[in-house]
Amino acid sequence: MDDFFGFTSYHILMAVTGAALLISWWLPMKLFRRPPAGSAILMLVGLGAALAFPGATSFLDPSDNPLIWEISAEIVVIIVLFATGLRIDNPGSLRTWRPTIGLLAITMPLTIAAVAVLGVELAGLTLAGALVLGAVLAPTDPVLAGDVQVGPPLEGREHPVRFTLTTEAGLNDGLAFPFVYLAIHVALAPQGGWFTDWLLLDVVYRIVVGTVLGAAIGWIVARLLFSGMGNQRLADAGPGSLALGAVLLGYGVVELAEGYGFIAAFVAGFVCRRGEAEHRVHQRLHVFSESVEQAVTAILLVLLGSLMPLLWDALDWRHTLIGFGLLLVIRPVAGWLGMLGSDLKGGARVVTAFYGVRGIGSVYYLGYAASHIEFENEQALWALVVYVIFASTVIHGLTARWAVRRVLPDEARREEASPGAG
Repeated sequence: MDDFFGFTSYHILMAVTGAALLISWWLPMKLFRRPPAGSAILMLVGLGAALAFPGATSFLDPSDNPLIWEISAEIVVIIVLFATGLRIDNPGSLRTWRPTIGLLAITMPLTIAAVAVLGVELAGLTLAGALVLGAVLAPTDPVLAGDVQVGPPLEGREHPVRFTLTTEAGLNDGLAFPFVYLAIHVALAPQGGWFTDWLLLDVVYRIVVGTVLGAAIGWIVARLLFSGMGNQRLADAGPGSLALGAVLLGYGVVELAEGYGFIAAFVAGFVCRRGEAEHRVHQRLHVFSESVEQAVTAILLVLLGSLMPLLWDALDWRHTLIGFGLLLVIRPVAGWLGMLGSDLKGGARVVTAFYGVRGIGSVYYLGYAASHIEFENEQALWALVVYVIFASTVIHGLTARWAVRRVLPDEARREEASPGAG
């Protein structure tokens, strides 16, 4: 009887996660006319639970068990990247993609370099640790940036700001991988001799394989969806499991071929959508993938919030400066430079440059790197990444809807005129 009311970490986490899901949905609806994203609330509830039950989440310490975080984050990102590619109604022309190309080719490398320099000079990280930090924090996140990205399929919410932020998030999760491999090379062979292999294998080969096989996967999924049975029957049945199975199978094949599976997942969704772009089955696919995405992401955010007390001791003012410097200075400036020469001007360029939301992809990358090599500053890296994600959910999550409404007044007027507005 003495142990009848004993507490276990597993059941505490289960109860806290359920409470967080309910609170993050109910509280914003109650407090705000148009509720902001609930990501920050999910992390705060996880933080509160960890403070109320000290030690309950110690077994999740990422510096001891990075593989847990690598695998769980990987599954979320795969699903979200496929769904992100699927949402793009109109691929546009090369001119439409010009801001995206600038953000990928200029903004991301500049961000990685700036964060790495701060990591070495300010926080005293090793070169490998600083490169990992830059690589994991550079990608923007397709999971937590819903308010600034394109809407569901066939809704037409494809303003250039939304299109650019969506395609950037869809592609840079995969394009950050070469820099993670660069950090691993530096850590394992600091004397050099690996640059040619890195360039040919980790940059050229893996990107090409991910792109080509991703396109093939998307074509196969489209064929499965739109041939062999009546489209009406398929749309009514709900094709989510079929598409999810094909994407997971394809991701595994791409990884076995040593390509970048994240690039393949986004390209697969993009190509699948082109198979029959106006069919309403895409809406069903979006609903399915969004439901899975929201549920799994919410659990991860609660658990990330619960890690914050475990990582407090590894943080100091220098990490805070790096984190806020990334969100408030480095990304906006690098984003602005990356879009020079594009059609985005004024407020549209400011919003696109500023809203580089950080999230689940960063967790995967750090988990992957930590599973392959030992970093001297590993706990500090985890602490900084978790707190940057939290700061991003607060800064970006609470302001994104307001900022987009200011830049896209036509959408704001449509919201005002829609039934139930207000």
